Formats: sequence, C-alpha cells, structure tokens
Amino acid sequence: MPYAPGDAGKGAAIFKRSCALCHTVGAGEPNKVGPNLHGLFGRKTGSVDGFSYTAANVKKGIVWGEDTLFAYLENPKKYIPGTSMNFVGLKKEKDRNDLVTFLKQATA
Repeated sequence: MPYAPGDAGKGAAIFKRSCALCHTVGAGEPNKVGPNLHGLFGRKTGSVDGFSYTAANVKKGIVWGEDTLFAYLENPKKYIPGTSMNFVGLKKEKDRNDLVTFLKQATA
C-alpha cells in the first residue's frame, strides 16, 4: 500500500525511539551518524552538503517524497542495496505512515 497520512505525534515518538540517535531534523542542526533531514522532501538521495554518503545512496538518484520514504523505511538495505544505514526498518505500515507524517512537518 502507498503512503497515507498518519499521526504526527506517534511519528515523533517513533523518530525519538528509532531515528534521533543518528539524525537531526531542524534547520542548521548538525549531521550525526546520518545526515540532517531538514528539507528532506523534494531532495535527491545522497545530496546533503558535508555528509559522506555511500556510492549506492548517491547513485540511487530518487527524490524523497511520501511514497519513496514510505517504501524506503520498510527495509532501507533492500531499497538501497549498499547503504550504510544501520536500521532494520519499520514493518508496520501504520508506523511508517506516522513517521512520514511527522517528518513532513518536522523537516519543512
């Protein structure tokens, strides 16, 4: 199933639990182990200045949107073989919908 709007509050909790150790979302916040996600939607993979991506991430060449992020978050290593993102993914569609909804708001 494609992305459907979820609960941003629940998405924030998922982000805090599963993503915040490696990513930031605010404008001007630093990259961590993973890149800062501010401005994520509409941005090509592997394009944050100052962050060292794997060749696989750069070559994927997709533009992040609701549906691409929804698919990626299910299994990042399957979606971008060769990525160094050490995250097993979110198997539940509801969790992915909630996280994408949160990220749309938090990274705008």
